[in-house]
Amino acid sequence: MELLRQTGYLLRKEILLEWRSKYAFNGVLLYIVSTVFVCYISFNLTPGFTQSNGYPVVWNVLFWIIILFASVNAIAKSFLQESRSRLLYYYTIASPQAIILSKTVYNAMLMTLLSLLALVVYALFFNNTVGDALYYFLSVLVGSITFSTTFTMVSAIAAKAGNGGTLMAVLSFPVIIPVILLLIKVSKSAMDGVERSLSYGNFGILAAINVMVVAVALLLFPYLWRD
Repeated sequence: MELLRQTGYLLRKEILLEWRSKYAFNGVLLYIVSTVFVCYISFNLTPGFTQSNGYPVVWNVLFWIIILFASVNAIAKSFLQESRSRLLYYYTIASPQAIILSKTVYNAMLMTLLSLLALVVYALFFNNTVGDALYYFLSVLVGSITFSTTFTMVSAIAAKAGNGGTLMAVLSFPVIIPVILLLIKVSKSAMDGVERSLSYGNFGILAAINVMVVAVALLLFPYLWRD
């Protein structure tokens, strides 16, 4: 109960800080809109690039690449931007589990909102080729949460070492590659209107990855926190 109370207070603090500055939200949203617009201009300048010659595949893969880099930009600063004095203050008022949980939940909320906005912007610029819109929406939601849990844990580890940005990229690479491949596969099935039951196994794998990442973060972060 005490863990939930501390997590709630820290989560509210994260939301209030972001609401006042809007640094992460505005920066990542600008990146998403500008990237989608550049892709739109590039496709229009490519003669013969139509739905019949690979448009749906490129549409889907490009969307997840944009979301992936948006996640890195939004979540990388979760711990890297925290000053040592602020971390020391957190150490005196909250448990390490509450801190990592609040960061994870906040990043999941932020990335879910940004991913949905990116999907809307993407649909405005490009022709919507999704056969099962609800299932594609679910894949975007699950993907946002998976990116958030993974990058939050890696950001916590990288913050304790020098050159945190490079270390975060190296540590997250083995985990995020199978995740992005699963998400592309699930979302492509949604675009083709494939029977939903055929993708339940992939969603189960993504859920298992989230559970394992959160469990590992809860176990390892207290040891990192002591350093």
